[in-house]
Amino acid sequence: MRIGILSDTHDNIQMVDAAVKRLNEEQVSLTLHAGDYVSPFVIPRLANLQSPLIGVLGNNDGDHHLLAARFAEHEHLCLRGRFAEITAGGLTIGLLHGDERELLQALIGQGAFDVVVHGHTHQAGARSLGRRLVVNPGEVCGYLTGRPTIAVLDTVTQNVELLSLE
Repeated sequence: MRIGILSDTHDNIQMVDAAVKRLNEEQVSLTLHAGDYVSPFVIPRLANLQSPLIGVLGNNDGDHHLLAARFAEHEHLCLRGRFAEITAGGLTIGLLHGDERELLQALIGQGAFDVVVHGHTHQAGARSLGRRLVVNPGEVCGYLTGRPTIAVLDTVTQNVELLSLE
């Protein structure tokens, strides 16, 4: 199974559209969003994904109720609050934004998840810690690093591809 991973879209519609296009081209079966959509007008753009999307809230997300309402307008989009536990492709995945550093470190350290997915730092990377994989897809928006990125996780090989959107 291939899982698309994105975070920190921060209202950049052009890059959101680029991320959706790339994830559709990659034929991912599921997409995870680690938060910081910022405004609800981004959600209909994410609805163009061909895969289901599970998302969590980030520290820069504004009106949580309106974001949830926009998600609810699309059958294949699901907003789970600040944290989601997902089982996909034989892996248990913890999904959170990552702005609460102690919580992030505790989830990584406890070993309850095969994969921990987070955003917040805008720094793309994937690392193995024993049998756990920690993935930060970077930023879709490209505002802080100037390098808009997403990630694709292969659940069979547990290989993570970091993909540039430029």
